[in-house]
Amino acid sequence: MMMMMTESMTTEMQTCINASMECHKICLETMTYCISKGGRYMDMGIMSMMRDCSEICMMCMNMMMGGSDFMGRTCTLCAEMCDSCAAACETISDDSRMSECATACRKCAEACRSMPMIPA
Repeated sequence: MMMMMTESMTTEMQTCINASMECHKICLETMTYCISKGGRYMDMGIMSMMRDCSEICMMCMNMMMGGSDFMGRTCTLCAEMCDSCAAACETISDDSRMSECATACRKCAEACRSMPMIPA
């Protein structure tokens, strides 16, 4: 019988799940925002980075909630991708929406790095 995740959920995991959920959501919203703005916001490098970041955040969240043996490595990759996404968003530094996305990405990367590493 599978153990309920709440019984084994650490504070670090809960923080990481919340940060991943927020980052996932903000990346998707920011992509929609960029599409509506057009022009320099439609940079495919930034757009694809936000899409990838959103996807890895969702995967990271699912792995943690499912207690996957791969969640440690997924969190490591998620942190790396969140940092890259933040850097991409920061290239449009004069826009508060892009800054908000970068901040969510950095917060998620930090939460992922604070996860205890589970050997796979």
